[in-house]
Parts: sequence; structure tokens; C-alpha cells
Amino acid sequence: MREMKVAVLFKDGFETIEALTVVDVMTRAKIPCLMVGMDDIEVKSSHNIVVKMNCLYEEMGDVDMVVLPGGLPGATHLQSDKRVIELLKKMNNEGKYIAAICAGPISLETSEVVKGKKFTCYPGFDEQITSGYFTDSLVEVDGNIITARGPAATIEFALTLLKLIGGDAETIAESMQYNYLKNTMKEVVSK
Repeated sequence: MREMKVAVLFKDGFETIEALTVVDVMTRAKIPCLMVGMDDIEVKSSHNIVVKMNCLYEEMGDVDMVVLPGGLPGATHLQSDKRVIELLKKMNNEGKYIAAICAGPISLETSEVVKGKKFTCYPGFDEQITSGYFTDSLVEVDGNIITARGPAATIEFALTLLKLIGGDAETIAESMQYNYLKNTMKEVVSK
């Protein structure tokens, strides 16, 4: 079986936890995950954290999944980049995975890949996405399109992506104490 490859796209103003949680979970599962700088090899988050990329966009090569983090103005920078929009269209036509979290799904509207699909996003950004069907889910999967609400959804989002590309999400969830957290939260909510 061919090894799957994931790319997270970065522009200045990205949401730190949304981008790096995906990279962290994929790395734990030994899935190749590139941090791709659209413009620079060092990219600054919305919280002024500078992260060094693995490569620039032109060096990325073929990938099986592309991930768009949210964060402002990072998400709008991705949305206004013609290379991102063309990549999303190409990947959608090839049936490859496209994932976006928080404000990230606005690029899915611009590229028209969310048309007729269910999606979720950070509350309020759904008003900018008129061609799909907004759900109130934490993480939404509709075919090759995967979306999530925001920072609190990052681990569930990353584990969902890992599972979709054939990684052992259950082992990673257990080792990260994620299952313990989910069970503890259920107990707290039910009290």
C-alpha cells in the first residue's frame, strides 16, 4: 500500500493550535505531513509565534490530503491566494481529501468544492459559505471534504483526518489520553 502524504498550508495569521495539532497527530502516527509555506519558509501565527516550514508551496509535490487552518487573517490570506483555490479545485477533481477548520472553510466556498456538501466552521463564517449545508457538528465529513468548528475541535479533527487516510487513530487517541478526556468530560457534563 502506498504511503499517504498530508500537507498543511500556512500563511501569516494562521491559528497555531489548528495547524500544529494536525502536524503533531500525523507525526505521532508516522504519516508524512508537510508544513508548507505559501510565501515564506518562516510563517507567523495569529499569536505571533514563528514556525519554520518544511518547504515552500512550489516544492510541495503531490499530496493526498491538504489541510487549511483557520485563524485571522491567515484564513482570508489563503482564500485570496489563487494557488490555493486552484489546488483545491484540482484535488477535488481527483477525489483527494480537502480539510479545513474554523475560518478555513471560506476557501472551500471560493474554490466551489463545498457546493452541495455538508460542512461546519467557526460560528459566523457559515454566512460566507452559501453553496454548502452548514451543520452544527464539531467535525463534519462529507465525502472528501472534512471540516471542523474551531480550536477546541482540533484533536477530534486531526484524529478524523488520520483515520480517513488509513492511520491508527485509536492508538494515537489512547496514547494522547484523548479517550480519557472524552470520558471524563461526559461524566462532568452528566453530573
